[in-house]
Amino acid sequence: MEIKSSFLGEQSIDSNTIITFPYGIPGFEDQTRFKLFHQEGDNPLIFWLQSLDDESLTFSVAQPSIFNINYNFALTDAEEATLEIEDTADILILVILHKDETDQATIKGAIKSPLVINGTKRIGLQKALAQVAQSITLTETSNELHQISSLA
Repeated sequence: MEIKSSFLGEQSIDSNTIITFPYGIPGFEDQTRFKLFHQEGDNPLIFWLQSLDDESLTFSVAQPSIFNINYNFALTDAEEATLEIEDTADILILVILHKDETDQATIKGAIKSPLVINGTKRIGLQKALAQVAQSITLTETSNELHQISSLA
């Protein structure tokens, strides 16, 4: 399948790698099909979530661990049903990145609204959290990197 991206140019993708957000992403509810891209290399830090329906819509995303965030939240029954979760090991969490409004050189993550993706079924949603507790992560698990790289 061929797609166009204003940011990434023309890309050839495997239709089996499409991630579906059944309800879209808040603010972009009409955008439900995305493809995750990453830079070449063994340990990419930044990934791009490209809309397949709007070539100008690309989100920069990253694993929360680069912000020293370890999430501990529960999904509702409806969210679990939407994601078709069978095994919690299939869940991948990403944060959307944005430039700081006061310091354009600073990149921040939208940590109160992570993307939750079932990597096996390739279904995602954005989870709104009332508050986030931050904890320090000293090591990065290779399993987490393997899981996100397998989506891209």
